[in-house]
Amino acid sequence: MRLDKFLKVARILKRRTVSKELAANQRVMVNGRIAKPATDIKAGDIIEVVFGQRSLTVRVLDVRDNVRKNEAADLYEVVEERFIEEELDT
Repeated sequence: MRLDKFLKVARILKRRTVSKELAANQRVMVNGRIAKPATDIKAGDIIEVVFGQRSLTVRVLDVRDNVRKNEAADLYEVVEERFIEEELDT
């Protein structure tokens, strides 16, 4: 499954266009490498998404085309979630 579609189906991001933009702007990594929106995702992959002041790292557990809202969280597990603090120049 494509990266942008997985992020939407798993409800990590709300819209596919948003996930596509993040990947196109090099804010998504798969297995430690910068990923494009069409990167193929499979079970076991580690995805890191940086959006705003937040970085979310998840491990893909399952890949399915359609899931219900309450089953979406079963597709991944959160490995790490951290907030990024910007360093201010003084």
